[in-house]
Amino acid sequence: MSNNLFDFGMIGLGVMGRNLLLNTADHGFSVIGFDKDETKTAALEAAATEGTTVKGVPDLAHMVQQLQRPRKLMMLVPAGKPVDDVIESLLPLVEKGDVIIDGGNSHYTDTLRRVKYLREKDIHFMGVGVSGGEQGARTGPSIMPGGDVEAYGHVKPLLEAISAKVNGEPCVAYLGKEGAGHYVKMVHNGIEYAIMQLISEAYTLLKHAGLNNDELHETFKRWNEGALQSFLVEITADIFLQNDDKTSARLLDVISDKAGSKGTGKWTSQDSMELPVAVPVIDTAVAMRTISGYKDERVKASALYNESGAALNVSTEEWVKQVHDALYFATILSYAQGLAMLYQASKELAMDIPLPEVVSVWRGGCIIRSTLLETFTLAYKQSPDLSNILLDAGVASLVKSAESNTRAVVAQAALSGIPAAAFMSSLAYFDAYRTERMATNLIQAQRDYFGAHTYQRTDISGSFHTEWNH
Repeated sequence: MSNNLFDFGMIGLGVMGRNLLLNTADHGFSVIGFDKDETKTAALEAAATEGTTVKGVPDLAHMVQQLQRPRKLMMLVPAGKPVDDVIESLLPLVEKGDVIIDGGNSHYTDTLRRVKYLREKDIHFMGVGVSGGEQGARTGPSIMPGGDVEAYGHVKPLLEAISAKVNGEPCVAYLGKEGAGHYVKMVHNGIEYAIMQLISEAYTLLKHAGLNNDELHETFKRWNEGALQSFLVEITADIFLQNDDKTSARLLDVISDKAGSKGTGKWTSQDSMELPVAVPVIDTAVAMRTISGYKDERVKASALYNESGAALNVSTEEWVKQVHDALYFATILSYAQGLAMLYQASKELAMDIPLPEVVSVWRGGCIIRSTLLETFTLAYKQSPDLSNILLDAGVASLVKSAESNTRAVVAQAALSGIPAAAFMSSLAYFDAYRTERMATNLIQAQRDYFGAHTYQRTDISGSFHTEWNH
């Protein structure tokens, strides 16, 4: 094989594509990138580490011709039609046995369709989730590949080399058949939505107790040195200290409270209902971002309803401890709901998602990395087919240790009129999940009363219908 051929190609040289390609080159692979924008191809070459083999080209056919066979190339382009457009552009250029990877945030149903479409043409296709943002892509992301297992064999050495490492172990593993990689990344992002919402609620609860930005920084910094240690808590601590370059204020205080989203959290919520699996903290996080967009209405409602609820009358030191425990409790519940969704999807959609590998891959590089994932890794080592991590005795002890303070925070927030919907939904899920006999027997009766939907009994198997007394 000629020495001038490249090991790996990238289509789309935005921030993520460029950084992932530079990361690959730093690990000894020769890489080539394509982008129609020649300023991006030039930026790629300019940013390359001295001594690495990095080339940028504005012609797709030229890039494909320069790849070693079987060709291994990744696209990092916007989800939806752009991915299909790239695939169609590649089909005349690739050959049997080549590997095409979609590294963007595609919906798993699109990935399923593409896997089947390309399989018929003897082309390997993989949907691969990549998490870690700009910095992670450059220095080591968490990588979630799924799809064609034969194709994974071709790209495994490269993906293991460029991924984040925890205790020397690469944060990448084959995560299942068909659309599994993108499904796992979707649920990862749903959990991310939930934890970000919880942290924002913890922030407002502490602000109501009088903590200023410096005190908030110190509080989150201290939390990140203990049981709550995680990437999101770490960056939150930093955010409180950032000064605004346009005013004398802290930057956070002049940022709008209208939060955006790109859809993966919404997909998690929607797809959970199809299974069905309950993920109420994720659902709530999506809903609260939507409500944040009602700014004009919220301003009017604030004037109409004034401040409702009692003043927050708490000991600051005790309140900080209680909010810490509530955040710990609800974060565990967020992971539990997301992992339960993956467990069910693995079975219902025949994707064979290995949950022990999922939590292991999430330990480093990704946005939701935290010390809790080490605890979950132990739980899955003991019971690989655990349907919900709340059923693990070790996890249960952590949840119970924080339960009392979580109840105190939820009660105080409700009494004070402070929005804490994600905390409230995490506690409601927990209480329902641990209740042996729920009140849904009444719902069964109601459905049979008005719609003859039938019901099941506790003493006799089968379905029953009653002519109810009207």
